[in-house]
Amino acid sequence: SVWRLVQPHLPLFANMMQPTILLLKEGTDSSQGIPQLISNINAVCGVVDIVKTTLGPRGMDKLVYEGEGKVTISNDGATVMRLLDIVHPAAKTLVDIARSQDAEVGDGTTSVCVLAGEMLKEAKPFIEEGVHPQIIIRAYRKACDLAKQKIKELSINVDAEDKVKMRDFLEKCGATSMNSKLIASHKDFFSKMVVDAVLSLDADLDLDMIGIKKESGGSMDDSLLVSGVAFKKTFSYAGFEQQPKQFSTPKIITLNLELELKAEKDNAEIRLDNPEAYQSIVDAEWKIIYDKLDAIVASGANIVLSRLAIGDLATQYFADRGVFCAGRVAEDDLKRVAKATGAQTQTTVTNLVPGVLGTCGKFEERQIGGQRYNIFTGNPKAQSATIILRGGGEQFIDEAERSLHDAIMIVRRARKFHSVVAGGGAIEMEVSRHLREFSRTIAGKQQLLINAYGKALEIIPRQLADNAGFDSTDLLNRLRKEHAQGTGRWFGIDINNEDVCDTMAAFVWEPTLVKINSFTAATEAACLVLSVDETVRNNASEQAPQGLQQAARGGIGRGRGRGRGRR
Repeated sequence: SVWRLVQPHLPLFANMMQPTILLLKEGTDSSQGIPQLISNINAVCGVVDIVKTTLGPRGMDKLVYEGEGKVTISNDGATVMRLLDIVHPAAKTLVDIARSQDAEVGDGTTSVCVLAGEMLKEAKPFIEEGVHPQIIIRAYRKACDLAKQKIKELSINVDAEDKVKMRDFLEKCGATSMNSKLIASHKDFFSKMVVDAVLSLDADLDLDMIGIKKESGGSMDDSLLVSGVAFKKTFSYAGFEQQPKQFSTPKIITLNLELELKAEKDNAEIRLDNPEAYQSIVDAEWKIIYDKLDAIVASGANIVLSRLAIGDLATQYFADRGVFCAGRVAEDDLKRVAKATGAQTQTTVTNLVPGVLGTCGKFEERQIGGQRYNIFTGNPKAQSATIILRGGGEQFIDEAERSLHDAIMIVRRARKFHSVVAGGGAIEMEVSRHLREFSRTIAGKQQLLINAYGKALEIIPRQLADNAGFDSTDLLNRLRKEHAQGTGRWFGIDINNEDVCDTMAAFVWEPTLVKINSFTAATEAACLVLSVDETVRNNASEQAPQGLQQAARGGIGRGRGRGRGRR
């Protein structure tokens, strides 16, 4: 009878005695569920709010102060995202997609961040109402596939065989890329320069064969394109001015070799009984460098370029024999010279056969601004081009370089994949209309989610209008009307007249690949953030490296140098 009385209370007693299961280290912060997902979405939207004002021709610039007097002024999305130094783990996905967009196509980095943020903002109400994230992810991926298919249907192919049309197409793409940059007022001048540089490349379109050099002073219109390799005159010794500065069809040798007398190692000690032995050591050292110089001159080379230093002895030696030399040449410049001229970079001079020498049509040293440049033109092995940028302030030239890099990437892609769509928010509005119409043909939650994806695409024309100071609601209503009628599929924002216009007719063109990559990257980033439902942060592990650094700093000063033994 006693057993019957106690038996009902056994399960309760057993639960009270059950020990707590500790899975994670003490101090570990674990956040999960819907609140964590909403927090991640809010973090991403916070970052987007920073960069979205840089979108479009009337976008604002960001001034980022990095400390130690270093200031960067830019409206390039990838540059701003990289300099922000974001620490939130979910928001870092935006930095990743901006970098991938920059590496893949070069432009559209701000667009992809704004799109990803708006997609998450549209998904937020569904998350709060209890819709499972995986349902949203499936709908978004389906919508992305439909969007890419529609873009391919709308794209217009340009006949690559017609050289005049192809060049015009490339110039329009380059000018559209520069519309939103600091050099927009010079876009006609620079678009021709960029197209010339890209068309001068070989079929492999190696981006490393286009160099951009910055030279302060003058105006932007003083910038020039060199059809070959050019780099600034390197550090030189007195004998350099006696060397010839111009050659026709010279033989060129590229070295990764030091051509100067090396100082003795520290604490080196040589004990000699005979003073003549010391002279023999000195003579041997001089013989080593003279043998190297003799071998280079004997190879027939007229121009000697080295990644490492060329000392005063070697400079004077080459000057006496009518040979031009340059030491401490930057690695990327040396590689471009070697590839363009056919020279094979040597690390020794023991076997300088004619096959390792390169050649070019003409070499000259020319004064540009306040610097002298070494210029190699008429290269037989690989085509190359160098853009020498002129301008006022250092920040201005740096931003111009970033703008030109984006334009070169766009023109390069357009030359390879020659199809185009209209910019100015036109393609986003047309795809948005297509997705809204498609959503009405299906049932269930997918209908609402695909409709939300289509609505998110409208952020591009809306933000373009907002950044220009226009009434975005009014302009968006006009755009919806034009696209709904079916006759205005290329209608987008007209920045110049505060209206809507046919952006295809206005030559606001963007390569199809840029838009497809933007939609794909933005969708993947949004899906990645939506798929995370828990964040685990171990504060102890974050503090450990700091403690080690402090210990290392504290150790400096104690035990420096080599200790002396006690006697």
